[in-house]
Order: sequence, then C-alpha cells, then structure tokens
Amino acid sequence: MKKLIMIAAVLLSAGQLVAQQALGDVMGVVVDDKQQPVYQAHVFIDDGMNRYQVKTDTKGKFKIAAIPAGSYMLNIRQLEDTMSHIAVRVPMNGFDNLGEIEFIGGYSQVLKGMIVSADLDRVRLINGNLPVVELTAEQIARSPVKFDIKQMITSMSSDVRQTEDGELVFRGARKGDMIYIIDGVKTRNAGSVPSVSIGRMQLYTGGLPAKYGDTLGGVVVMESKSYFDLYRAWQSAQLKAGKDI
Repeated sequence: MKKLIMIAAVLLSAGQLVAQQALGDVMGVVVDDKQQPVYQAHVFIDDGMNRYQVKTDTKGKFKIAAIPAGSYMLNIRQLEDTMSHIAVRVPMNGFDNLGEIEFIGGYSQVLKGMIVSADLDRVRLINGNLPVVELTAEQIARSPVKFDIKQMITSMSSDVRQTEDGELVFRGARKGDMIYIIDGVKTRNAGSVPSVSIGRMQLYTGGLPAKYGDTLGGVVVMESKSYFDLYRAWQSAQLKAGKDI
C-alpha cells in the first residue's frame, strides 16, 4: 500500500510539472499568390517525436496552441506541395503572430501584414496585453553580467534592484518577496544556475498570472535548454548559411 501511495505521489508531481511548463501559441493567415485564403492547408511543427498541427479555416487562419516555448521551423502543406523552414519563436505564455504567409510551394516564406512598433529585445506582449520582459538564450550569451543571475535580473527591468546584502527588491514589495520558477518548479532561490543552461528567462514585475500568484513581489521564470533547443539552433544556423539539413 505504501508503494502505491508513493507511486501516485510521484505521478501527481510529474503531472504538476507538465501543467506548469511554459507554453505558447503560433498563429497566422495562409494566402495564395492572388491573396486569397488557403482553406484546409496543413500547418505543422515537428519537434523530435512530437508534432503540433492544425488546418486552416475558411479564412486561411490557423492557430497552433500549447507549444513548448522555443524556436521552431513551421511547415505548410497543401495538396502535394509543401512550404518549409518558416522560422517561428514561441514565447513563454504568449504567442507568435506571423501575419499573412503567402503560400509558395518549395520556397521560403513571404510574410505580409502587421507593423508593430516596439523594442522586441526588451518588451513582449504576453496573451495580447501584458508587458513582460524576456531574454532568449542568444541574448543571455551576449549579456555582460551573464555569470550573475541576480545582476542579469536587475538588468532586465528598472523595477528591480539588488541590495547590499544581495537580496532582490521589486518595486512596491518587501525585500526578497519573490519566487523563481525553474522548469515549472517553484523555489525561493535560484541557487547557482549556470547561464549557459538557460534557454529563456522571463521577468514579471507586476500583474502576475494566477498560477504565480502566491507572492506580492515578482516572478522570474527560467526554462533550461533541452537537446531539441540545441538541435533547432544548429538547424537554424545551417539554413542561414545556405546549407541543406
């Protein structure tokens, strides 16, 4: 009986970790060369053994939901023709809107549509309305303070400062009143997480989502790199260099 209880507890914990994994969406509109919507086009992302997919509606629109945050290659298939290697970056708890994609079989993507005025290296729109600061692995690698997690956090927002004793203070909250979410696990201390292992990091200084709502300060969300993150980075570099993959 004790063994069954322990197994159930482990499975429950695993389920909670999966439920807290940072996910995002990809959306857009597929049109043909006459700017007419492409109906029932198969839009998909392959990630190792997983495939995230959907078909376009009568207006050519699509939305692939609940994709683990990261960089991917999106593909569009219509009849016997496929359009490949459309680069997308799925943010944590947000969405990547590709706008209009003109379907050209066998070629790279042609995007048309939205014009957004924003500093994309600093602020992103999460769920369409909440400004959240995010750092990608590439930005972390270029950061002059990448070897100090707390300094890197303070560099992300003027709403956070570090006291003389090393504690972080979020504007309007008490010293140390914050939590870290590392790969879905809540903790009060980031410890000695090496920056080279971080795939992306997100900072909430206010307007916390309900799932992070057990603190009055701020939340730092970190996702570690996986094998597929490294593979997709290599894949992207090969494509940019004009090499086959």
